[in-house]
Amino acid sequence: MTQPSPLTIGSTPGYSPTIGHVVGILTYARSTTLAAVAGLSMAQLDHLQDAASNSIGALLAHIAAVEQSYQILTFEDRLPSPDENVRLAAALALGAEGRRTLRGQPLDHYLDELAIVRRRTLELLASRDDEWLNAAVRVAPRINAHWAWFHVAEDEVSHRGQIRWLRPRLPKDADT
Repeated sequence: MTQPSPLTIGSTPGYSPTIGHVVGILTYARSTTLAAVAGLSMAQLDHLQDAASNSIGALLAHIAAVEQSYQILTFEDRLPSPDENVRLAAALALGAEGRRTLRGQPLDHYLDELAIVRRRTLELLASRDDEWLNAAVRVAPRINAHWAWFHVAEDEVSHRGQIRWLRPRLPKDADT
């Protein structure tokens, strides 16, 4: 499936009309995240601005984990299993556990995970229609799938903003 231009939000071949718009938003958000982290070293990805901050690497892991969680919630129509909760917990919660465990990985590790998760999202969105997008999520009936995928994009954009704030503040010796 061909990726749409990141600067186009509209009809996307292979997707229902409204889902095509969602795909455009997700694609643009991801393109700006990738641009924000291009060329970062492992030291830069692991750097903590202060004792309460999250590293850029942890934020990238969080973006992937949020998307995985919403895949489970919306496409599989279930809550994450106990094993999935354990696997995703540090990246979802961030904080102290994330500062401790989400480190020591090169940029390609995070980029590969983001790409794998997004590929699955796009494949699954292509198999749904606008009726599905507008329907309530059965296991979380206060939301519909459209809100869920809007939230995935807004969460990524929010954390991309953090990444953009952190990047120019990286210490000069964190580039090796």
